[in-house]
Amino acid sequence: MNDKVDKLVIFLAKRDGIDKLVKTFQYVSKLLVWHLETTNPNAAHRAKQCEVASGMSRKAFRSGRFLTGFNTLRRNPGPTPTYKFLSVFGNAGEMVYFFFDHFTWLSRIGVLDANLAKRMSFISAFGESVGYVFFCVIEFMMIKEGIEKERRIKMSLLSESKEKEDEIKKIKVDRLMRLMAVAANLADLIIGLADIEPNPFCNHAITLGISGLVSAWAGWYRNWPS
Repeated sequence: MNDKVDKLVIFLAKRDGIDKLVKTFQYVSKLLVWHLETTNPNAAHRAKQCEVASGMSRKAFRSGRFLTGFNTLRRNPGPTPTYKFLSVFGNAGEMVYFFFDHFTWLSRIGVLDANLAKRMSFISAFGESVGYVFFCVIEFMMIKEGIEKERRIKMSLLSESKEKEDEIKKIKVDRLMRLMAVAANLADLIIGLADIEPNPFCNHAITLGISGLVSAWAGWYRNWPS
């Protein structure tokens, strides 16, 4: 598939695809607010409205998303006891994140008591952060296994072969995808920490804006049709 329009249509048909697009809007708007708030307050206000609307839209798109983690644990938690252990905590954290995100969204749009928003956001961000830590450990373990497998292939075959080249290529592509996942998880972890333990670094507009864009664009790369 070489047609870029076809790929874009397929990408945007996915829930993750549209989420990464709107996430880009959200964090570009956040950076614009920071850049314009002193020089052009009117434009900054409009950018802020775009940021808030994009964030609320993303929460609506994620309705029921917590079932993904539940289904992963039910169907295929991992190939070994270690992976299963890590997967349980990673997916449990993600399930907490997406489940309580429903209540954050409902309280912020006025369906539930607005005072619940901060508490629900904290619980959601805590679960999210725990999940990302365990997912990062899984990705690093998989990357290490891929590197070791690549070394074994190179040592076992003295002569060049098409099969050898294809296998090594697959390992390298998988490694790149996992590095993108790590980048996205670390970026989202910073955003989560800004909710859990507010501090000048994590809560700065530039830190949040760049972290959000790193996460969004890593997701773009991983979900873009091949």
